[in-house]
Amino acid sequence: MTAFKRKFKFDKDYMEKISANIKKYRKEAGITQEQLALDVERSYDFMRRLEFKKGKVGCSIETLYRIAVVLGQPIDNFFKDPDKN
Repeated sequence: MTAFKRKFKFDKDYMEKISANIKKYRKEAGITQEQLALDVERSYDFMRRLEFKKGKVGCSIETLYRIAVVLGQPIDNFFKDPDKN
């Protein structure tokens, strides 16, 4: 079987979208960064930087999963354009 390089378009701004969506869905849920941090068992400072740094601070898939559960959102919503959903 011959392998060849396929072309895909990878979104370079995915962490910025995730960050913006965390903030968006957190505010929609009416909870503070501190409460979200407690619920997902992360530090308040980490949650603050995750939102404030707009994609410059990443998170693990486990953390994103926990955030999605707490905010009641399907995990794929965090990868969508925050202005369009």
